[in-house]
Amino acid sequence: QVQLVESGGGLVQAGGSLRLSCAASGRFFSINDMGWYRQAPGKERELVAWITSGSSTNYAESVKERFTISRDNAKKTVYLHMNMLKFEDTAVYSCYADILKYRASSSSERFWGQGTEVTVSS
Repeated sequence: QVQLVESGGGLVQAGGSLRLSCAASGRFFSINDMGWYRQAPGKERELVAWITSGSSTNYAESVKERFTISRDNAKKTVYLHMNMLKFEDTAVYSCYADILKYRASSSSERFWGQGTEVTVSS
């Protein structure tokens, strides 16, 4: 059973920083892309950042220069370092991982974390 467990959310003042973590566990062959979405109350889900297995990174325009995504393949973990947080960053952040369950798998399967709340006070 593959699981993604997130940690690191919470309440922070505007201008502050938080680091989110998302660790994958269970039996599988490898992890391709990993990333983070967020959803604010009353808004559509937004892809925040993602990182490939080769550590190429991509960001939404709204978080460029403020957020950094990274991964530790040995720990099967993806991180989202959030700096200069704004009130509009308030949302539930969910991680995902595209996992190849078996060496012979022809395609990856997406698994999701449980979501962690980030609240930025203005």
